[in-house]
Amino acid sequence: MKFLSEKKALEKLHKLKSGHQKTISQTYETNAKSCLTCETQGACCLDAHFVNIHITKLEAAAIHKTVAKLPGAKQAEIYQRVDETIEKYDLTDSGDTFSQTFACPLFEKGTGCLVHAEGKPLPCIQHACYENMEDLPPDQLFMDQELLIHNLNIKTYGRKTEWLSLPLAIKKKRD
Repeated sequence: MKFLSEKKALEKLHKLKSGHQKTISQTYETNAKSCLTCETQGACCLDAHFVNIHITKLEAAAIHKTVAKLPGAKQAEIYQRVDETIEKYDLTDSGDTFSQTFACPLFEKGTGCLVHAEGKPLPCIQHACYENMEDLPPDQLFMDQELLIHNLNIKTYGRKTEWLSLPLAIKKKRD
């Protein structure tokens, strides 16, 4: 197998996610409520009973790269929120990690997702406020994208990588 550099893999990941975002926005989000008109903007990102986003090492690298473009003080604030989220919600990398929920440390009221353009995780791209179940994107579309990301991780890091909760994956990449 021919391996990819992380830089090249991040380019491929961005292209993959951009294509998926276009599909979601053009085909499915037309039937969803706009985040801009939501009475409680960010509620879905900050609902600690709902959020359980898991990402790969490569997605964490994309987030890290995006955060690195922000001013130093903002970076420190974000990473502090990541650490506080891990502690507050007692997040671990063992057991049923998908039952561990948290408020997203990358969402900022008044601004929105701080990594929206380049580092937004796949589950967040897929999510929208749909009123009818039949308007939701099919699960298979999401699973196909997850498989592509999984395979891209293998081509980059040479082995299967674990899917960690977003805060843990970010912390692991930072450290």
